[in-house]
This record gives sequence, C-alpha cells and structure tokens, in this order.
Amino acid sequence: MLIVRSARVALLTLAVAMPVAARAQPQSGPQTGIVFRNTITGEAMDTAEGKPGGRDTQAVKTFFQTGKNLYIDDKSCLRNGESLFLTSCSGCHGHLGEGKVGPGLNDDYWTYPANTTDVGLFSTLWGGANGMMGPHNEDLNPDEMLQVIAWIRHLYTGPVKDAEWLTDEQKKTYKPFKEGETFAKDATGQCKPLD
Repeated sequence: MLIVRSARVALLTLAVAMPVAARAQPQSGPQTGIVFRNTITGEAMDTAEGKPGGRDTQAVKTFFQTGKNLYIDDKSCLRNGESLFLTSCSGCHGHLGEGKVGPGLNDDYWTYPANTTDVGLFSTLWGGANGMMGPHNEDLNPDEMLQVIAWIRHLYTGPVKDAEWLTDEQKKTYKPFKEGETFAKDATGQCKPLD
C-alpha cells in the first residue's frame, strides 16, 4: 500500500511540475503552431493521417503554423477549389454553396461558429460534423482542403466586415462570386492545374 501511495505522489508531483503547455499538446501527429480540434468532440486531430500528399506546400506549412490560408484570393487555387468543391461538397451544400441536404456555406450564418475561421472550417472538413457530414480527410489532402476553403470563401455573399478570413486589405478589394465566373486553366498562381 505504501509503494502504491508513493507512486501516486510521485506522479502527481511530476504532473504539477510539468509546464502546462507541455501537458496540453496533442499526443499524436506532427507538432504545429495550430492544434486542429474535432468540431463535435473537441479532441485534437492528427493531420498526418488521411489522404497522402499535400502536406509539403508552403501554403500548408504556413496554415499549420499560423492558421492563415495563402490561397484565399489566388485565382489558380480558386480554379482548383471550385473543381474539388463540385466533386466533394456540392452534392450536399449546392453548386454555389447555397445549401441542400447540408447547410449553406455562402452566407454569414455558420452552423458551427468556429467555421468563421479557416482553422475551424478546416477542422470540420478534416474531422466531420453532425448529421451526414463525415470526415473528408480520406478524400482531400490538406493542400486540397485549403483550395476548397478558398473556393467556399469566394462564394461568400454576407457582409464583408464579417469575413474573418480576409485581411483588412482583402476586404477593401473583395468582389463576391458572380454565377458564370470562371478562371482560366492557365491562371498564374500557387496552384498547378488539377490532373
């Protein structure tokens, strides 16, 4: 009994002495500046799992450290994001993000308030949500998710002042999507055309 009690005291002492930041880190996945949490459970998610590839781009590295999506107004990435969105998301959320079986994504109402940030929206895409929204981490790699997020943000029709994902400079020049708008296959930017 004395040995068990001594072991408990030693563990408690170690836990108290350990810095809070060290205890708060997720136990799996690459350590990044951002901890992505499941939209429903709040558990830390492992971005090393899921569809291979798409983790070595500068945009993903920046996003994993800062939560800033470098693709937000890049026409080459919007072109790809539209294609990926139409394939992976439009069946539930509509071709223009207007909502169908799933909620609308083009206005200023978010079922999950965390989705007003790109980190929140990435987490929902990665780990899923309630209802029919399953995780898309097997369908889309992190780089593709950032392109989809850029497209979803491009579809936004709400007040520009509420678009937390835009910088102040981007808010000044923001132009909402117009149906029929297209981006050239050879649009210059950070994203190569999809295969």
